[in-house]
Amino acid sequence: MHLDELRTLLARHARPDWTTAIDGVLISRVDRPDPPAPSMSGTVLAVIAQGAKRLALGDRVYAYGAGQYLVASVDLPVTGQFTQAAPDQPALGFGLTLEPSAVAELLLQAGPGDTPRPAGGTPSGIAVSDAPPALLDAVVRLLRLLDEPSDRAVLAPPVKREILWRLITGEQGATVRQLGLADSGLSHVARAVRWIREHYAEPFRVEDVARLSGMSVSAFYRNFQAVTAMSPIQFQKQIRLQEARLLLATHPGDVTGVGHRVGYDNPSQFSREYRRQFGAPPSRDAARLRSTAGVLP
Repeated sequence: MHLDELRTLLARHARPDWTTAIDGVLISRVDRPDPPAPSMSGTVLAVIAQGAKRLALGDRVYAYGAGQYLVASVDLPVTGQFTQAAPDQPALGFGLTLEPSAVAELLLQAGPGDTPRPAGGTPSGIAVSDAPPALLDAVVRLLRLLDEPSDRAVLAPPVKREILWRLITGEQGATVRQLGLADSGLSHVARAVRWIREHYAEPFRVEDVARLSGMSVSAFYRNFQAVTAMSPIQFQKQIRLQEARLLLATHPGDVTGVGHRVGYDNPSQFSREYRRQFGAPPSRDAARLRSTAGVLP
């Protein structure tokens, strides 16, 4: 019953830009399967009500469909696609941005024994599970407020907190809880991820980033791989290539210049790695992207 109402609410309130009148809440509607596309995951809860989606992170692939949810606790470079969608049965999804401060506040308010005992090791930055009825019920109640504008300001915040609590105490709670723990392995890795994203065009020594993150080199490697499914250098390359693709959409004739801007001194290496990542040389991929987006040359 929760999924039926969830589908109805999502279909009624879907917008082309996926935004809603509730801050941090997104609704996706996709009418046909799309090719794999790179993006940043954000820190988010995503629930599928209809259709299916696949997400790749490094060498890990996460597939989830109706009645399942995905949580991303670190903003990671991923490749995603909706695999089940049609005009008469579109893929429908709910998204909620996860804020570390909100997770930390709930953890501070929780009493002893209210949250599951932490498991050993650093969890992956992305996880998938079946959505329990209590979580779906809270998501439905939050979306109902889109039809009740006079109630949203007062009632939406506590329902968001309930959703977050269901995640914290649920099957993937270890991933979500570390989002709000300043000293968790995941938080240390998130600090490194932010630094690499902000300095992606610069060469760096892993030892320096490990020190910035507050970890030994060996612990940094181990935790970074656990969270991102990549080494720090592989992660940097993913960010560089994604930024290059965005730049090429508006500067398709300057392949060498774009490669240099994102940190490649060797044009041949840039073209080779770009083709390996996106399946076509930079100039050809840029032309296809502009054509798909309807941008005139």
